[in-house]
Amino acid sequence: MSQSFDTLIQQGLQASQSDETELALKYFHEASQAAPSEGLPHFLAAGELAQVGRTQDAEGAYATAILLAPAMAVARYQLGLLQFATDRLPLALTTWQPLLALPEEDFMHQFVQGFFALASEDRSHAEQCFRKGLSLNTVNPPMNQDIARVLESLAALQAPEAPAEATPVVEDTATGDEASAHVLLANYQPMGKPN
Repeated sequence: MSQSFDTLIQQGLQASQSDETELALKYFHEASQAAPSEGLPHFLAAGELAQVGRTQDAEGAYATAILLAPAMAVARYQLGLLQFATDRLPLALTTWQPLLALPEEDFMHQFVQGFFALASEDRSHAEQCFRKGLSLNTVNPPMNQDIARVLESLAALQAPEAPAEATPVVEDTATGDEASAHVLLANYQPMGKPN
């Protein structure tokens, strides 16, 4: 890899941290041109695109990252999560399938196992896998935040409904991170229940 590739990646990351999405995407694009066989710029661009709601573009970028770097498990995991969040569970499970070959001590294996358990309507096993994954993941806190939100959403789905007249009306003031909590399980419905 050239020095310019590393520099472009660093500049893209700095732009991303400053919430300058378009500038970050420009640097990641230039990095992908500087090193066409590298999956990293596509992976980083996908994260930026997903952050601003450009899910179709993000999905394409994640898929390119996986094609160029098949061993990049985090790209495969994120692609599956994006597919899951956009109500395409069968596609997400197909994307995630290779991650089940990771060792059981790998947090991504546990997270994916949890989503497979959800697909089988086994919430108890799903929660067990998610919690085990949370305890194993010491390297990627944002993934833990996503899974913690999934667990919160599952708990809310299991909670008994309050009477309609006792339900307070609360204005939705969720920030970007909080809003993604709704995204992860917004489209999840156990099989046989209407959306």
